[in-house]
Amino acid sequence: MKILVVDDEKLLVKGIKYNLEQEGYQVETAFDGEEALRLAHDESIDLILLDIMLPKMDGLTVCRNIRGFSNVPIIMLSAKSEDIDKILGLEYGADDYITKPFNIREVTSRIKAIFRRCSPQKPGKSSSDMLVSGDITLDYNFRRIVIKDETVELTSKEFDLMELFVKNPGKVYTRENLLDIAWGFDYLGDVRTVDVHIRRLREKIEKNPAEPDYIKTKWGVGYYYKKD
Repeated sequence: MKILVVDDEKLLVKGIKYNLEQEGYQVETAFDGEEALRLAHDESIDLILLDIMLPKMDGLTVCRNIRGFSNVPIIMLSAKSEDIDKILGLEYGADDYITKPFNIREVTSRIKAIFRRCSPQKPGKSSSDMLVSGDITLDYNFRRIVIKDETVELTSKEFDLMELFVKNPGKVYTRENLLDIAWGFDYLGDVRTVDVHIRRLREKIEKNPAEPDYIKTKWGVGYYYKKD
């Protein structure tokens, strides 16, 4: 697996690169937004650690541009603790965020968790690597879905949520449930993270996100999937 680490703090990048290489990953580095965008476009990258505050092009803009051509998992790194920065990162297409200062073990743990979920070799799938539910088909090989013959590209976390819903139609999940299952029990994030991902998912799969056909809201409780 090849990871792109993007930060203008060169000593921090050097430390992250060393630790990730000790874990067996290949590591590319960039110190500004423009270089990060070029590498993400030209290289075969499996995951990106992306700082928000960057010279030439900020991390949010880089993230948004990458989402125009790739669904590679993106973990935002931010020295800011304000909730708005975290929510903006998710709105722009990030899968996760880590607030500085952080423990390198937390970074590697998040990376491993994402790679486990992104692995195409999942138990319990059909021999065709597809999961069909009504007019929705989950394609495990490309981690995308097909709705009525229309292909919909999803980010890693969006696919995780969609898989959970489709496998458990009608089951209502609270935001806390979804945070624990899709992000992990040791995740320190905010339940609003779930709301942002559900909103983005609806924008991709629903004809009218304000009146969803698939991902329904159980008011006062949480979300559930309605099989068409």
